[in-house]
Amino acid sequence: MSSLTPEFFQSDPVDCARDLIGCHLGWGDCSGRIVETEAYHAIGDEACHTFMRPSTRQFVDEHKAGDAYVYLNYGVHWLFNIVVKGPEGDGFVLLRALEPVQGIKAMRQRRGNFPDKLLMAGPGRLTQAMGIGGEHHGRSFLECGLGQLEAGSASAVVSGPRIGISKATELNWRFGDSGSNCLSRKFPSVS
Repeated sequence: MSSLTPEFFQSDPVDCARDLIGCHLGWGDCSGRIVETEAYHAIGDEACHTFMRPSTRQFVDEHKAGDAYVYLNYGVHWLFNIVVKGPEGDGFVLLRALEPVQGIKAMRQRRGNFPDKLLMAGPGRLTQAMGIGGEHHGRSFLECGLGQLEAGSASAVVSGPRIGISKATELNWRFGDSGSNCLSRKFPSVS
């Protein structure tokens, strides 16, 4: 497998989110295959943090493609996003679910004795299992050796509406590997 570099994230957020399905994320002693993502555009996307938060717009302006955007969701779960900056616009890709590959014992120590399919089926579960937290916010994780991404493939990539949001829900910017049983939620139909 070939390593992805920050240049991979110099793209449209929607294309990037789709292209990440099947790739492998390594973080410390753990790794998993990316099976679900969501795209967020920095401009005009009411569900994106940049829409109402000037500090997030400033974050995008000041950080490079491929940097980590990690935030605490509802004061409970850390969510891991990657900054995307391309000619068609800037934004984020949220990693929603991974299929465990390596370091499953460490994941269970962090998450509990869940079956493999539930260890990282959801963005909060994913960060907890991988050991990703607020201290990783803003880090150029691919360049400093903190994390690595390897190219991969998916059996069939499907799309559907993003979930867990209340605005811009009509956009089919959630992507997943239809052959995986580790998705956070099934897709309503193949598209």
